[in-house]
Amino acid sequence: MQRRTKIVATLGPASDDRETLRKMINAGLDVARLNFSHGNAEDHKRRAELLRSAAESCGREVGIMGDLQGPKIRIRCFKDHNVALADGDKFFLDSTLGLMDGDQDGVGVALDTLHEEIKAGDILLLNDGLITLEVDSIESTRIHTTVVHGGILSDHKGINLKGGGLSAAALTDIDKENIKLAAKMNLDFLAVSFVRNGDDVNEARKLLQAAGGHALIVAKVERAEAVENIDSIVAAADVVMVARGDLGVEMGYAELTGIQKKLIRRTRKAHKIVITATQMMESMIQNPIPTRAEVSDVSNAVIDGTDAVMLSGETAVGKYPVDAINAMSEVAIGAEKYPLPVSRTSHRMDDHFDLVDEAIAMATMYTANHMSVKAIIALTESGSTTRWMSRIRSDIPIYAFTPHVATSRRVAMYRGVYPVRFAIDIENPRGLYQDIFDTLLANELVKVDDLALLTKGDLHGVSGGTNSMTVMKIRSSL
Repeated sequence: MQRRTKIVATLGPASDDRETLRKMINAGLDVARLNFSHGNAEDHKRRAELLRSAAESCGREVGIMGDLQGPKIRIRCFKDHNVALADGDKFFLDSTLGLMDGDQDGVGVALDTLHEEIKAGDILLLNDGLITLEVDSIESTRIHTTVVHGGILSDHKGINLKGGGLSAAALTDIDKENIKLAAKMNLDFLAVSFVRNGDDVNEARKLLQAAGGHALIVAKVERAEAVENIDSIVAAADVVMVARGDLGVEMGYAELTGIQKKLIRRTRKAHKIVITATQMMESMIQNPIPTRAEVSDVSNAVIDGTDAVMLSGETAVGKYPVDAINAMSEVAIGAEKYPLPVSRTSHRMDDHFDLVDEAIAMATMYTANHMSVKAIIALTESGSTTRWMSRIRSDIPIYAFTPHVATSRRVAMYRGVYPVRFAIDIENPRGLYQDIFDTLLANELVKVDDLALLTKGDLHGVSGGTNSMTVMKIRSSL
């Protein structure tokens, strides 16, 4: 059984050698993530080159996603690098305090307007919610608080306002430089952190295109206001990531599962791609197997219809990067045995289609789900037809035959879609069909006499030009 749900894994010190990357790719890595919050430009370039070399040696198409740091609001530093806060302690935050001047009484904060955006009674959550402060009063730039839940607080930990509402712009100056780097590296996906609305996504796309980049834009939903503005974000983005770390802190963990399901459903309905991320197999940073709770977490995301599940520290700094991908793959395959909560036959039956390739994609999937079809073959320039197809519930593999490297790497993220590099000879239809059959048979993807569906366009080289569907039987020779 082929795994339909894709795996995104973060590169880092644990996966910095070619042989480990080869093992990760062979275990099922589909898209590699470069976390721009860590390392420098040379680190990212080196890892991308190493990944592409390893993927080529494995005969696999693997996409690369650059993940912008974004405006995560953080405290500054302590003289001794950390302090121990006890429940009931008084503690202040002050944007004018020196970078290294934090102590037991208070610490600097890297948001000049923080004192203007909160009020007495607000709850501030530090270090991913492990430390809770209640705001007592505000005196000029100094925010006086009482520690509700204490612990060890160290340099550069993040700050969230419970319920959301802090207004830092989505793109920092560092992000803008990294967008240029992403364009120069010809990355396949660019993830924008802490987006507030569709305008943030549009700004990132505009900057990327101005720099000559063509990556698909991934909007990371990790702010409360992003959930409120989800329709504009989904409309503007190519991919939506349910980034559950900061989102869980701001929205509250009790709300997180319902929000995750809502975001997956909303994104799929809009025919966009969705990734579920953060702490999916966190225990595998230290352990060779996941917990039962992590297995259930991944399984539920898969059953809900996520296109991809993501590993972060597990493959970046963990002890078992290859095992983590193997475990994720096994869990996804197990979950895919259960049907998605989506009808096979009534999807958009009452809608009007404005795009010909979308209409062909819907007709193809309707046909596939009502005939004994073993494979769907899409001759595609941009991959858009396969994206439409992948929104419909089907166990039938969709093979994206394309001559373009960029398209192959993009569709690597799409659920149930498998890239096949293929030189399309549109002038020789009979030879074209035989070449397709030979490719499928050589890779043992179909058998002789299997029924398959083929979609293609009349005009070679035209993106979005798919306008026909053919029902065909696989032959060893024509």
